[in-house]
Amino acid sequence: MQQLGGRIIAQKDAFLCAAKGVSIGIEFQRKLGTGIFGGEGFIMERIEGDGMAFVHAGGYVIEKELRQGEILKVDTGCVVAYTSSVDFDIEFVRGIRNWMFGGEGLFFATLRGPGKVWIQSLPISRLAGRLVEYGTYHRKEEGSILGGLGNILDGRE
Repeated sequence: MQQLGGRIIAQKDAFLCAAKGVSIGIEFQRKLGTGIFGGEGFIMERIEGDGMAFVHAGGYVIEKELRQGEILKVDTGCVVAYTSSVDFDIEFVRGIRNWMFGGEGLFFATLRGPGKVWIQSLPISRLAGRLVEYGTYHRKEEGSILGGLGNILDGRE
């Protein structure tokens, strides 16, 4: 934490554990649009101190160092954490084709440097949703070398 300026802001429930000297609290989003449309709501986690802390994320995690004024736009659910020097805001996705066919929703998280940002490729909520979809859909061809043709031949279809 000391190398990161002693404070990071993380998504809700991201905190795993920390060494002595680290405290965890809540961080309120001061911007109305960020709180309502930000995917994480008004409350995020504030992790501060001078010890080591661990947060969790899903999929592939990227650490990005943003320079002064540099902007990164990502899906709101993909933001894991960022240093307190980063400005976090929400931006409406422009263009009807983008929000109809883009698959990412109506809003981007806009992160403006300077500071570090950690981004995940598969938020736990999406992973859980995909597991539920997979678990509730039964494909008849599963378990057969012949696939669907095997189901026809053995009378199951």
